[in-house]
Amino acid sequence: MTIWGALAGGVVGTLVLTSTLRGASELGLTRMDLPFLLGTAVTENRVRAKAVGYGIHVVFGVLFALAYWAVFSAIDESGWLVGAALGLVHGVFATTALVNVLLPLVHPRMATPLTAADDSPLLEPPGFLMLNYGHATPVVTLAGHAAYGAIVGGFVSLAS
Repeated sequence: MTIWGALAGGVVGTLVLTSTLRGASELGLTRMDLPFLLGTAVTENRVRAKAVGYGIHVVFGVLFALAYWAVFSAIDESGWLVGAALGLVHGVFATTALVNVLLPLVHPRMATPLTAADDSPLLEPPGFLMLNYGHATPVVTLAGHAAYGAIVGGFVSLAS
């Protein structure tokens, strides 16, 4: 298992995950726009937020691939199936604890259930399982993260 496989898988997996989420948004399956969500954490400018958000998402994708590689190394096993399972765990965490509880607390432009009526944040709170962004959002998010993990796991396995 080489770190180079994880890095390559992280870039390709992130492109697939981002494209999956973008495509689901364009098809009306979800209103979630992850690059916009990430970008608005650093800028109020809506156009700039998307561009910055895509950059942040790629960086996070590579960093998560390194974390996946560390798990693969620790269990001495990799491959698309192990990666997909790890991606599902990652997706479950992303749709529950991270987004629902932690993100609204630290994101400077996201509303919370306690936001005052006279405030005008850029983003609504995601809600339980991110359902405020659409009923298919959890399914799309889990599928995208499973694909990401499978790609990272596959690249790590091929690079061995």
